Amino acid sequence: MHLIDTHCHLDFPVFDGDREARLVAWRQLGVGEYIIPAVGEENWDRVMGLAGRHAGIAYGLGIHPWYVGAQTEGVLARLHALLATEPRGLVAIGECGLDLRSQVPQVGQIESFEAQIRLAMEFDLPLIVHSVRANDTVAKILRRFKPARGGVIHAFGGSLQQAEVFWRLGFRLGIGGVISYERANKTREAVREMPLEALLLETDAPDMPLQGQQGEPNTPASLLTIIQELAQLRQQPLADVASVLRESTLQAFPRLNMAINT
Repeated sequence: MHLIDTHCHLDFPVFDGDREARLVAWRQLGVGEYIIPAVGEENWDRVMGLAGRHAGIAYGLGIHPWYVGAQTEGVLARLHALLATEPRGLVAIGECGLDLRSQVPQVGQIESFEAQIRLAMEFDLPLIVHSVRANDTVAKILRRFKPARGGVIHAFGGSLQQAEVFWRLGFRLGIGGVISYERANKTREAVREMPLEALLLETDAPDMPLQGQQGEPNTPASLLTIIQELAQLRQQPLADVASVLRESTLQAFPRLNMAINT
């Protein structure tokens, strides 16, 4: 299998000590291509640098809802200017979106998300959308803007009805460790019932560990367990699932093939 981890934070410090050795090991397992979404201006250079140094790595540029309040004045104008340079390896806007958990500062989230949707539309890029306790609000915003390139709802954890709404809006669903949890009944049902081409694989490494691995840093190696769980849930051959999801990923991110092969 040749698997693509469509959402992992390989620039995070937890990988600093042995990142190169891990990339070799993950490639040997069949996970050799990655999309690293930025979380704010503070790591734009880091994700771009990783893509410049390592084959198979692409990235998104954006502002995660957790870090909206930490950005300095003019950040969206600087993001616009950076996008206008058409940096090599860029395949998406994100990670952006809404997180409506009570402990997450919410001031400015909607304004930042809508501004990044406008950037995605201007630069003809898909969106990597973070949506936590916000699926209905996110869907309402996306329905209003109708971004032509669509994108992916990262770490989808909603119902079949919400999944169908996002798919109709042109957004695929990022499927990761959540499906390994038996208590995630609604999401497992959605993953089982949705068209396979509506799904993408991701780990969110070093976050979102598999069931039984809570407290341990997640890695792209988990993608093998995730795809096996997915194939079992859907009762489809593993090789067929891998083939369809790879093609679906390349369709969702039109610039990815060029990014990971240059």
